[in-house]
Amino acid sequence: MLPPSEKLLSRNLLDVLIRAGLILLLALFCFRIFHPFLDLMLWAVILAITLYPLQQIFCRWFGGSEVSASTLIILIGLVILLVPVAVLGTSIAESVGDAVHAVQNRTLKIPLPPDAILGWPLIGQPLHKLWERLATDFMGVLHQVTPHLQGVARQLLAQVAGVGMGLLQFLGAFLIAGVIMAYGKPGSVTAVDISTRISSPERGPELASLCTSTIRAVAQGVVGIAFIQTVLLGVGFIVMGIPGAGLLALGVLLLGIMQLPVVLITLPAIIYVFVADYSMPLAIVFTIWTAIGGLIDNVLKPLMLGRGVEVPMPVILIGALGGMLSNGILGLFVGPVVLALGFKLFMSWVRDREPVAP
Repeated sequence: MLPPSEKLLSRNLLDVLIRAGLILLLALFCFRIFHPFLDLMLWAVILAITLYPLQQIFCRWFGGSEVSASTLIILIGLVILLVPVAVLGTSIAESVGDAVHAVQNRTLKIPLPPDAILGWPLIGQPLHKLWERLATDFMGVLHQVTPHLQGVARQLLAQVAGVGMGLLQFLGAFLIAGVIMAYGKPGSVTAVDISTRISSPERGPELASLCTSTIRAVAQGVVGIAFIQTVLLGVGFIVMGIPGAGLLALGVLLLGIMQLPVVLITLPAIIYVFVADYSMPLAIVFTIWTAIGGLIDNVLKPLMLGRGVEVPMPVILIGALGGMLSNGILGLFVGPVVLALGFKLFMSWVRDREPVAP
């Protein structure tokens, strides 16, 4: 039979285990309920932290009104996001409609390929032959490849639907970010309180500031690199007189911000320059310029990501690249924050040693 002291200890230990289990169960249920909105809220927090300095500038314009400043940012963001999407969507819909109408009425005319294509290494002859067949017997080629295009069409529609859902999610996150910015000061105090409770009164404010500065550094680096690419490639498009150069430059900016390959725009532009009536040296110079503009982000990322953060730049860069590979563009922001926090806590633990007695 156990003595009373051990019985009391066992009972207290059992009570602690039961309470811990119930708290863990409650946390799991809360996570499951919140999980569908996790990406949305993470995006909202990232946008709010990134845009908060701009909101403070607008706030001074409105005499200290946080709500008015946040509302203005939301309106500007909606215009920037929705107007290009509406213009691009309308243009694509009209182009597809005209193409379908031309195919149905057998009025679609494809010009014969220029003889210059035959001189292209490796792909010149097959491309010229395919182009010539499309120009002379388009309907026959269409009937031949239609069964193979059905699966591709389904995948393309699924991708378009995914892009549409992503855009709606981003718009929702932008609206929530506006609400968060309107209550930015209480939110900042709460974030410091949480980090202080998790770590210590000395490290809490430092960790909260580290999270904020890391997110802003990554966001400024991503947007800055995308803007530089847009300027370089846009100048090339305008100088070469490529149709829709401004719209193509806007597409480069959006792809850069979304961390998608700009080759989706630069490759068709290069093909157009070689097919159109441009001299071969000029087309080669444009190709080199476009390749430099498209690949310059690989050089600028190590230089621009992590500026102003009290963590070594390789930590931020590895976190950004690893996060993006594992969780897409959202991981581009979450990865550096997690790795920076881990690095900071690890180094604090390493340096927090008992002084050696003399």
